[in-house]
Amino acid sequence: MGRSANEKRNGVPLIHGASDLPSVTVDDYNLELRDGDGFLGDRANKFAFQEKLDAWRKRVRKGGDDPLGQALTQDLSKKQVDALLRGDDKEAAALIIGAVDDFAGELASVLERFLQQKNWKNTERVVIGGGFRGSAVGELAIARAMVLLKAEGIKIELSPIVHHPDDAGLIGAAHLMPAWMLKGHKAILAIDIGGTNIRVGIVELHLKDETDLSKAKVWKSDIWRHADDKPNRSTTIEGLIGMIEKLIEKADKADLAPAPVIGVACPGVINEDGSILRGGQNLPGGNWESEHFNLPAALKDAIPQIGDHETFVIMHNDAVVQGLSQIPFVQNASSWGILTIGTGLGNAHFSNKVEN
Repeated sequence: MGRSANEKRNGVPLIHGASDLPSVTVDDYNLELRDGDGFLGDRANKFAFQEKLDAWRKRVRKGGDDPLGQALTQDLSKKQVDALLRGDDKEAAALIIGAVDDFAGELASVLERFLQQKNWKNTERVVIGGGFRGSAVGELAIARAMVLLKAEGIKIELSPIVHHPDDAGLIGAAHLMPAWMLKGHKAILAIDIGGTNIRVGIVELHLKDETDLSKAKVWKSDIWRHADDKPNRSTTIEGLIGMIEKLIEKADKADLAPAPVIGVACPGVINEDGSILRGGQNLPGGNWESEHFNLPAALKDAIPQIGDHETFVIMHNDAVVQGLSQIPFVQNASSWGILTIGTGLGNAHFSNKVEN
C-alpha cells in the first residue's frame, strides 16, 4: 500500500487509502490469511453460519422432525432466525444455539489467528461489524466467542459496533478528513459500495453537540440492491450518481447544505490515487480494478461542485470506514481492530493517536 499525497489543502496531504488519518493510524487492513486452499475469513462469514445451521438441521432430522420446518436454510432471513431464537419453540431455539456455538468457535479461532499477526499483537479490543452483527444471533455469537477466547487465557474485549452496521459504513466517512474540512458544515455525503448493495447517505455531523463526531447520525439514506439488477460498471456509476444528486437536493431543501466532500467506502486495497489494487472482484459489473478506471475521479467529473465549492472525494476500504465510526467509543483502548462479518470477513487494525 504505497502512500503519497493525491491532493493538499492547507498544506495537509489527503490520500486515498491513507494509513495516516486525523485520529488514528491504520496499521493494517484487508489482511488475507490463507487456510488450506481458501481464506481464513471464509470460516467466519455469514455463509459459514448458514452452513453450521444447515448441518445441525440435517443431524436433527435423523431423529425426528426439523423444528425449523421445510424452509431452506439460505432462505431464512436474519429476522426469522432471530424470531426463532427468541420464540416459544425451545427446540427450535436450542437448534439455533447449537449453530451459534459452533460458529462462535470458528470466530474465536479466526480471531486468535489475527491476534498472532504482527500488526494485531497487543490488541486490546476488537469491534465486530458487518451485517451479521445486526442480529440477535450475531450478538450472541460475538459474546460466546469472547467467552471462548477468555477461557483460553486470551485477554481481549469483543464488542458489537455501536452504530447499526449500515449506518456505520456511512458515518465513518466523516473521520477520513481533518476537522477543518468539516468546520461550519452540518452534513457530508457518504457512500458505501458492496458486492450486494450500494448505500448513499447524508450524515449529520452535529459538531455543535460533540466535536468528536460521537453524535453523528445518518439523516437520510438510499439503498440500491444492485445484485438483483446485475448492472454493468457504467450503469452502476450512473445509478450511483443519480442517488447522490437526489440526496444533495433533499439536503439542500432541508437547509443542511452538505460540505463539498464525498467519503467513499469500497472493498479491497485502495491505491493512493483512488484506484483499486485488488479485492474489488465482487463489485457490480466487474473490472473495477482496471488501471483505466478511477471511482473518485468519475464521481468528481460527474459532480464537480457541491453548493458553491469544488467537490473533494476521498475513498478508503469499507472495513476501515466502518471501523472509523467507532473512534469516539474506543478512546480507552490504544490498539484495536474491527472484523466485519458479511458476505466476506473484512478487517482493519488501528492505533489511536495520542493528543498533544
